[in-house]
Amino acid sequence: MRGPGEILLIACYELGHQPLAVAWPAAALERAGYAPATLDVSVEPFDPERARGARLVTISVPMHTALRLGVKVAARVRAANPTCHIAFYGLYATLNAEYLLAHGADSVTSGEIEAPLVELARRLERGETVERARAPHLARPDVPVPSRAALPKLTRYAKLERDGQLTLAGYVEASRGCKHLCRHCPIPPVYGGRFFVIPADVVQADIRQLVAAGAGHITFGDPDFLNGPRHALAVARALHAEFPRLTFGVTAKVEHLLARRADLPELGALGCLFIVSAVESLSDTVLGHLDKGHTAGDVREALAVVRAAGIALRPTWVAFTPWTTLDDYRAMLEFIDTEGLVSHVDPVQLSVRLLVPPGSLLLDTPALRPHLGPLMADAFHYHWRHPDPRMDQLHADVSALVAEAAEKKEDAAVTFRRIRGLAGLGDGAETVAARAAPRLTEPWFC
Repeated sequence: MRGPGEILLIACYELGHQPLAVAWPAAALERAGYAPATLDVSVEPFDPERARGARLVTISVPMHTALRLGVKVAARVRAANPTCHIAFYGLYATLNAEYLLAHGADSVTSGEIEAPLVELARRLERGETVERARAPHLARPDVPVPSRAALPKLTRYAKLERDGQLTLAGYVEASRGCKHLCRHCPIPPVYGGRFFVIPADVVQADIRQLVAAGAGHITFGDPDFLNGPRHALAVARALHAEFPRLTFGVTAKVEHLLARRADLPELGALGCLFIVSAVESLSDTVLGHLDKGHTAGDVREALAVVRAAGIALRPTWVAFTPWTTLDDYRAMLEFIDTEGLVSHVDPVQLSVRLLVPPGSLLLDTPALRPHLGPLMADAFHYHWRHPDPRMDQLHADVSALVAEAAEKKEDAAVTFRRIRGLAGLGDGAETVAARAAPRLTEPWFC
């Protein structure tokens, strides 16, 4: 088990970033004396030789897209190596444990996965019984600096696009989990409102090695960078002190942006270019059902305070839910348009449909029950139908348009105009964006 490549860590998709969910367990296994190999099938071809040489193959599934790809990868691994142990890990592993264990997985785990994966390797090495499905591991993590040397180069991944220039981007985390319980999010069923900070020196060491690899921009992939605001500011200050020209982007809830508004100018001065915020909807009814913790009025206020700090806000959306009306959808488009946010919103965001995976907190809510259909086990979500058939048709039409536009690399503003047309709106206010907002070149996210 300790020979080179006898453990193979496979990433399937991490938002177009170099896979931190492989780099961290690789470092933990190396610290324990193992010599794992890595494979990222989002940018590398599947290698049956690496699969054949492994006794333990782990597949990272931190999101729905990764899981859909991961089950296909697992089948190829099993075909190449019928006797190896296949373990799925990440948010979507335990949520879909029943299906995975019935379709080729030998074990699943989630939460703070480094210690469980090291324990799994040791148990297999000693020939001991392995627990097939375990509850999420939520002990405070003891993580080393991620091991990135064997991963594909940063040139293979999403880049920062700013003022017509592309910059290599690195991806780090300063915290894990989330202290909030938004009902549609896959994190609460696993973390249950807990979050953990990563030691600042570990974060800075990871940033240091990414800069050495050519990164000029850092994405903080924390579910919410401001869950621990003092820690977040300390990390941002350390980054700027050592690398004053380095820029970064973070994700933060609307309510945190309002509560920490006094800190936003400093974040901007330290190099924060943009903040991604899960606005989700401008309907207070929808926001209430999702338990987002903010209102439509809060969104407008947050946009103002972020702009005043010299930072771009990049709102994300759950554009289609069972409670979203056609007027709600149109209001979202008008808000994006009149607030000059067309270049701040990737068109795919306007096609996002509420995903209800097994274990979702939404399954316990009376509001969803009238719309809920069966579990689509092999698609890893529950089917639901909108009470207004026009909305399901609009979703299908917008999704097709966005996919076609992405294939053609159509300008986002043109795609936005076409979506307005599908929604029965005119050309709108913002015919030409004054200046394109900074963005990452990988817009697909779920």
